[in-house]
Amino acid sequence: MDGIQELRGKYLEQIAGAASAEALEAVRLAALGKKGEISLMMRELGKMTPEERKTAGPAMNGLKDEIDAALRARKAALEDAALDERLKAEWLDVTLPARHRRRGTIHPVSQVIEECTTIFADMGFRVAEGPQIETDWYNFDALNIAPEHPARQEHDTFFMHRAPGDNRPPHVLRTHTSPVQIRAMQDQGAPIRVIAPGRVYRMDMDLTHTPMFHQIEGMAIDRDISMANLKWVLEEFFTAYFGTKVKTRFRASHFPFTEPSAEVDIQCSWVNGQLRVGEGDGWLEVLGSGMMHPKVLQAGGIDPDQWQGFAFGMGIDRMAMLKYGIPDLRAFFESDLRWLRHYGFGALEIPTIHAG
Repeated sequence: MDGIQELRGKYLEQIAGAASAEALEAVRLAALGKKGEISLMMRELGKMTPEERKTAGPAMNGLKDEIDAALRARKAALEDAALDERLKAEWLDVTLPARHRRRGTIHPVSQVIEECTTIFADMGFRVAEGPQIETDWYNFDALNIAPEHPARQEHDTFFMHRAPGDNRPPHVLRTHTSPVQIRAMQDQGAPIRVIAPGRVYRMDMDLTHTPMFHQIEGMAIDRDISMANLKWVLEEFFTAYFGTKVKTRFRASHFPFTEPSAEVDIQCSWVNGQLRVGEGDGWLEVLGSGMMHPKVLQAGGIDPDQWQGFAFGMGIDRMAMLKYGIPDLRAFFESDLRWLRHYGFGALEIPTIHAG
C-alpha cells in the first residue's frame, strides 16, 4: 500500500506541474501507458493470492481512476488556458460590414426573354403559353405546312415514339412556338395581340443552332391590321431592345403560314470584328414575318373575311448573342459560370422579376 500512496503523490504532483499538452501526455504514458508504472503494477495482481487481491485490487483500481481523472481535468484546464490566450491575441470587430459576396444572376436567355416580354407588353401584347409536346396538327397542319414539307420529316423534327397499336395522332417536340398562336386564337378569338416565348426543338447542331433553343413569336389580329403596323412594331421593339434607333429592311420571302411573307433585316456595321446595330451601311437578317395566311386564321377559328393580322418570329438565343456579343450559341448550354461572367453575367445589376 505504501507503493500505491507513493505513486499517487508522485503523479498527482507531476500532473499539476505539467505546463503543456505535450508534458501532460508524457506523464500519462509514464503512469498509464502500456509500460507505465501503474499499468505494470496492475499486472502484478495475477501473481497475488486471492486474499491479497481483495485488498490490493480496489486500491490499484482506485489509483488508476484517480490519476486518469486528474489527467482529464488538467487537460481541460490547459485547453481553457490556451483558448484564453488565443482570445487575447485574436479579435473580431463585429461592427465591420460583411465581406462582399457575388450576387447570382439569371441566365442571359432568361434575361432576354424578360426584356422582350417587357417591351412587347408596353405595346399591348400579352404572353401566351402552350405545351412543348404537340400534335402534328397544331405544329404543322394548322399552320398550312404541307405533308411533303421537309420539316415534317424525321431528319428535321423529333417525333414521339409510338408503341405498336397506338393509333393516336402523331406527336412531336414543337419545332416553333407558332402552335401557341393557334391555341390562343381558339381560346380568345379576335381581336388579339400575343407573344409566345418558349423552348423549341429541331435536329440542328452547329455554331448558330442547337437541338433545343428558344423562340419568341408574336401576332396581332384586328380588322385593319397591315404590314405597316408590323414594321412599326418591329422597329419600336429593336430600338427599345438595342437602346438605339434601328432601321429595318423587309425582303420578300415565303413561309407557309404567312402571305405575303418577309425576312426582316436590321441596320448594322462591323467595326474591328464587333457588330454595331443601328449604324452603318450593312444589314443583318434577324427574323421572319408576314401577314397571316387565311388558312391559319381559319384553323384558329377566326373568319379571314372579317379579320386579318400579322405574325413574326425570332430566335431568343440569337437575340442574346447579338446584344451581348456572344459568338457561339452552343456556349449557352455547354459552358460554366466563368464563361457567363466573361460576358457580363457574373452579377445581377438590373432589376428583374427574378431579383430586385
